[in-house]
Amino acid sequence: MAAVLRVFDTIGRSTVKGFDEVGFAASLLIESIAWLIVGRFFKQPVRTIHILAGMMEFGITALPIATLLAATIGLMLAIQSIYSLGLFGAESFSYIGIALSVTREFSPLMMGIMIAGRSGSAISARLATMTINQEVDALQVIGINPVRYLVAPMLVALIVMLPCLAMWANLVSIGVAGIYVSAYLDKSVGSYVNDTLNVLTTNDVWHGINKAAFFGMLICLIGVINGAGVTGGAEGVGRVTTRSVVLAIISIVVADTIIGYLNTH
Repeated sequence: MAAVLRVFDTIGRSTVKGFDEVGFAASLLIESIAWLIVGRFFKQPVRTIHILAGMMEFGITALPIATLLAATIGLMLAIQSIYSLGLFGAESFSYIGIALSVTREFSPLMMGIMIAGRSGSAISARLATMTINQEVDALQVIGINPVRYLVAPMLVALIVMLPCLAMWANLVSIGVAGIYVSAYLDKSVGSYVNDTLNVLTTNDVWHGINKAAFFGMLICLIGVINGAGVTGGAEGVGRVTTRSVVLAIISIVVADTIIGYLNTH
């Protein structure tokens, strides 16, 4: 009986902690937006230089691995599309599945997972280290709001740069896929591009871009929540960093599934 009670106690505490973290994330988001809008009137604006530094860290420096990942995805989709449709003698229509799956699903999802592992962990580790070293408390003591100074610039940077990476991934993936499909079917790349542009719509592209922006917000908030809740010194930093990456990836996959379902019904 005691073991059963402990199980329910653990479930209850975990549930309460989860709701508490969701509430904390909502408050961080609202406060960040508020500082972006009214911070200048209180002579505490969100510094543009901090936003640009975040864009450089989260976006520009991630371009090499993003390009490699996008090219691999495009090539993999081209190979599998030709193989699958070849069973029905419809290889010439492979561009349809490639274009739609890349722009609507694979580009935002893969870029989100990549940034969650690359930058979400860095955000969590940075905030955790600052929390343990009492640097966040020091900011408050000297009159600097931590959300304005730390959270808002990273939030803007990720919301802007993740859609940019997703758009770049669209171009790279479709381009690499086009080269492979054109060579396999002995057709010109220009013809492949023309067919792709005919099947793609603006809504398809914006669907992926909007999801990428939402994923960027999730990555930032989850990283900050875990970093701010660190306990236990250096070991705690490693624990919250791992938890941040795992939660961010799970949240991205679940959110992508829900958004995809809602947009097809």
